[in-house]
Amino acid sequence: MAAPTGIKSPTRARIAARTLRTDRWWLYPTFTALVLLAFVVYATYRAFSGQHYFAEPYLTPLYSPCVTTECVDGSRHLGTWVGDWWPFSPAVLILVIPLSLRLTCYYYRKAYYRSFWMSPPACAVGEPHRRYTGETRFPLILQNVHRYALYIALAYNVLLTYDAVMSFKSPEGEWGHMGLGSLILVVNAVLLGLYSLSCHSCRHIIGGRLRNFSKHPVRYRLWGGVSVLNGRHAQLAWASLVWVAFTDFYIWMVASGTWSDPRFF
Repeated sequence: MAAPTGIKSPTRARIAARTLRTDRWWLYPTFTALVLLAFVVYATYRAFSGQHYFAEPYLTPLYSPCVTTECVDGSRHLGTWVGDWWPFSPAVLILVIPLSLRLTCYYYRKAYYRSFWMSPPACAVGEPHRRYTGETRFPLILQNVHRYALYIALAYNVLLTYDAVMSFKSPEGEWGHMGLGSLILVVNAVLLGLYSLSCHSCRHIIGGRLRNFSKHPVRYRLWGGVSVLNGRHAQLAWASLVWVAFTDFYIWMVASGTWSDPRFF
């Protein structure tokens, strides 16, 4: 009987030398770790601050949808779903949706596995772990919820698009007005939508299980379009992450009175 291979193998391939590379391989995992850590610190602070997240008509994506009784007047675009029993900031209730997609995202797995767990830190670089079990045990087995997280994230993107549309109201509630914040929210919705659609699971859902593309011309064209986006998945992942933080920061500055929002019409 042949010996098991892959993650079930009793041993894993070892690199005798610490690394076979002569370039600065450590720059990428170090930079990735710093950026991700900075975003986590910033998003955590903003989520628990519970203030300066709404400047009529702009609602930051970190608090959208705002559905608790603690939400400030005007920010509850979808009404109130959660009563006074919720003890935390409204953002804590919502952030589980985008985080579930990003934490289980194939690209982000590669990013934080290398940057924080050093598994491995880079190609042809020895890792410090003695055992390798892949994603077959808790907690990494939870990565398998990625497809279901995508479904929820796609619905969440619709809500963020709704927020972008609502931003074309004036502070008095009149339609047909636009400020700099409107453009920022539109770009945010577009980037997050493209990031979700470029997901590997989305590509597989559309055409991954088809055996004969000629019998499914519509799905084949959709699969081809998503495949193009999938080739830019890493770039879209970073662009959307940075833009979410920038969008929140802009609305924070406007809501706190630090900046004024330029109105175009």
